[in-house]
Amino acid sequence: MNRIRRAALTAFVTGLLVGGGGAATRASASEEAAVAAADGFSITVDLSDRKLYVTEGGETVREYSVAIGQRRHPTPTGAFSVRRMVWNPRWVPPDAEWAKDKRAREPGDPRNPMGRVKIFFRSPDYYIHGTRETDSLGQAESHGCIRMRNADVIELGRMVMENGGASRSPGWFRRVLNRVSSTTEVRLSQPVPMRVRA
Repeated sequence: MNRIRRAALTAFVTGLLVGGGGAATRASASEEAAVAAADGFSITVDLSDRKLYVTEGGETVREYSVAIGQRRHPTPTGAFSVRRMVWNPRWVPPDAEWAKDKRAREPGDPRNPMGRVKIFFRSPDYYIHGTRETDSLGQAESHGCIRMRNADVIELGRMVMENGGASRSPGWFRRVLNRVSSTTEVRLSQPVPMRVRA
């Protein structure tokens, strides 16, 4: 196991043992146990590195640059479970001060900030999602969500579905991605563990 992978796995497990966040960001005991199963498929977001790591069988198999929440809109830390995702999502402004003058954007609208897929990790308003604002990657520029390059979040979405009991054929993905104005929701039969650490 190379040094980067070993360090990522060690930090991941250490984060599980030490814990993170207050009651508002803590996951249930069953979700903590799911994340502790480090031999399976899991997602780890390191806010200080501004990276998302995909781990499978104890090995880091993918690493992506991400944008995270601004200081005044932090990304929540702790253990979570990914249970659903939306392909070609519509964007509805959240009930928050920063969004009070914003209007909803339909799938395919170039002003829709969600990109090609949003992967829920803490309902109702925290997800991993695509972005066209690739210059924000590696920065703290979101309102709490985790932004990824669209091609990267599409790849991540496929892996999450495959490992979450919702596998689809390559033709299914082609159809969904070619119908940019049509939203498709996917629920996972096997939640995927996710950890966000500071």
